Amino acid sequence: IVFENVSFSYKNKSVKNIDNISFKLKKGETLGIIGATGSGKTTVVNLLTRFYDIDGGSITLDGESIYDIPKKKLRGSIGIVLQDTVIFNDTIMQNIRYGRLDATDEEVIAAAKTAKVADFAEKMADGYDTMLTEGGGNLSQGQRQLIAIARAVLADPKILILDEATSSIDTRTEVHIQEAMLALMKGRTSLIIAHRLSTIRDADKIVVIDGGKVVEAGNHEKLLSENGAYARLYNTQFAGIKT
Repeated sequence: IVFENVSFSYKNKSVKNIDNISFKLKKGETLGIIGATGSGKTTVVNLLTRFYDIDGGSITLDGESIYDIPKKKLRGSIGIVLQDTVIFNDTIMQNIRYGRLDATDEEVIAAAKTAKVADFAEKMADGYDTMLTEGGGNLSQGQRQLIAIARAVLADPKILILDEATSSIDTRTEVHIQEAMLALMKGRTSLIIAHRLSTIRDADKIVVIDGGKVVEAGNHEKLLSENGAYARLYNTQFAGIKT
């Protein structure tokens, strides 16, 4: 995935929401994207998935412009796990199967095991046939998130996007979700938008976005050594140091 001098404005073309952003991600690498609310993190994802079209620059996949790839094919190669998971009034089995509608029961269960849904589903009275309420009111937030991860495992996308996927989760549950996410990310090109830096500490590359611009880039160790915005945020979260 290559972003080269990408610019974008939602409405007012004189105000750039994304301003001249560039980064390169090799196959199988993980990119962590951090920044304050409104900094432009999610906009990067919206441009890659073509929910919006760029104003300038280029975005390529395997050397091909995303505008030369049919939208259906482009989006079919991308799996997204969001902060809020849509749960349907259906069984656990069917809720996971939304990741790939032609999947067999065996494939659904294999995805459930990878995503740790099996840990709670198999303890329920009706197992995978347990009916879920609209919105998943009879599941915890963490369990709903694991179902979203199971869907992505089942879809088997080439590119994975995790958008604030652990921000609503308590720290104890986060450990289980991180284990499931690591299994999902294995061998895939992944973009992780995160508020909690524990989610992206091990990313191959990290970019810090502020005001629509990349203000810092590097891996965890490099960014800590630079003692800039990333280091301040990291120290606030993990060492209790106030900025």
